[in-house]
Formats: sequence, C-alpha cells, structure tokens
Amino acid sequence: MIKFGPSGACDLFRASGAEHTEEMARFVKEHGLDCFEYSFGRGVRMGEEKAASIAAAFQKEDVEISVHAPYFINFANPDDEMAEKSYGYVLDSARAVKQMRGKRVVFHPAAQGKEARETAVARTEDRLRILRDRIYLNGLEDLMFCPETMGKLAQIGTVGEIARLCAVDPVFVPCVDFGHVNAREQGSLKTARDYRDLLEILLEKLGYERMKHFHVHFSKIQYGAKGEIRHLTFEDRTFGPEFEPLAETLVALKLEPYVVCESAGTQTLDAAQMKEIYLRAAANPA
Repeated sequence: MIKFGPSGACDLFRASGAEHTEEMARFVKEHGLDCFEYSFGRGVRMGEEKAASIAAAFQKEDVEISVHAPYFINFANPDDEMAEKSYGYVLDSARAVKQMRGKRVVFHPAAQGKEARETAVARTEDRLRILRDRIYLNGLEDLMFCPETMGKLAQIGTVGEIARLCAVDPVFVPCVDFGHVNAREQGSLKTARDYRDLLEILLEKLGYERMKHFHVHFSKIQYGAKGEIRHLTFEDRTFGPEFEPLAETLVALKLEPYVVCESAGTQTLDAAQMKEIYLRAAANPA
C-alpha cells in the first residue's frame, strides 16, 4: 500500500521537546502517517544497539523506515579512490537500514564535473554495475537501492538518466523527487498529464512491477537558471509543484509508492496533507 511520511525532524517535533529518533515513530503515527526517512547525510555513524532500539520503536508503531545515504556520493568521480568511498557510503547505509528493519536506501548518484555529460553518465552506470555486484556479495539484495532524480543542472539525475541507471539491475528502484524535476526543468510539472508523461518514461523502461512501489520525494522548491535553490513549504504560492495532479496520476496508474515529504520544517504536516489529498483522489478517481 502507498505510504506517506516526513524526512527528518520537523519544527513541530523539535518544539515538542522530543530528541530521539525512537520518539519519531509515535510522532509520525500520531499524525496519521506510515513512514519516515532517516538521513545519514553527513555520514553513517550508528551502532548496532542504537539501530536495534530504533527498529523496535518503529516496529511497535508499524511505521516503516528508510534511509538517505551520505550526500558525498559521486559515482562519476574520475578518481577510483573516491569511488571506493561512494561504494562504502551506500553499503554502510544499507547495513544500517537493515539493522533498523527498513528496506530502502536513497542516494544521490553523481555530479557531472568538468567532463562531457555522456562521459559522466556512462561512468556512473559502470560504477552502479560494480555497486550491484557488491550488493549481492554482501547479501543486501533484499533491499531497494534508490538513485534519486536531482534538482541542479550540474548533477546527474534527469528522469531519463535515472531510468538508465535503474536498468542496470532490479535492486535499483527510482527515487523520483518531483520537486527536483520541477526545479531542474523550470516549472515543468503543472498538470496530471505532465506527471503522467514523466512516470510513463519510467514505466516503459522499468516495468510496472518495479515501479508500483517506487520511492518518492516531494516538496516545493525554489529554483533559478541553474535549477534547485532551496526547499520551501506547502504555503508557498510562487514555486511548485502541486501534489493534487500527482495524486490523481498515481491513482489512475495504480501506483503505490513510498512518499517522503521534504518540506522545509513543515514536512510532517505537509505529508499529512498529501495523504489527505491522495485519499480524496482515490475515493473519487477521475
């Protein structure tokens, strides 16, 4: 079934006096939500005891947990030593989420750097083949590894590029950040047709079974000529995208993703709003 939840601790969680990830499980549940994304953005530093404690708290509340791997990952880096670090960041994140009884690892695939676009994309694809082999060697193939669409022009991560990377192996499932796509493409996502065209690219390349439970990031994002600038809240009326046409499209295509809200400080409340919008769309399909 489709799941909705926040990424990280929102302002309301911090204002409540809560401090520990374990407390997030009940907080998310109390807001009628189903999932939570934990960020290892600055590095994977979590012991087995802490991971087990988080797992117990989230299992008790029946809230699913995913993780975002460190932001330092760059599989297009020409330096093989730096690529080794990227493999480690993904695999360490995977081991941690498995200890937390989660199933999904989201990661930023690469940056273009000074090379030609195709050179950087092809190297990223080759490196994901190596990552695939290491995933299987480490017995982590029961997890979902989700390369993310990116919001800046200098980053590897268009919808087509993510489809190409995920085609490497079934362990790779897209993380479609619709805010990133909208920012990169200067406000391209406005109608249900826009969302449908995007998703049909991935459905054609990867098939319905892989896409049925794909990963979603959603927030409104300010953008400029080079793409993403900063995340906003649902109160913003200048930048998009809007969730309503996506909800209609998910219902029409019978897709049930794991939807993570990345709004700036209001991610839990905005995730709850998205769930309400989706349930209305599901109850009254177009």
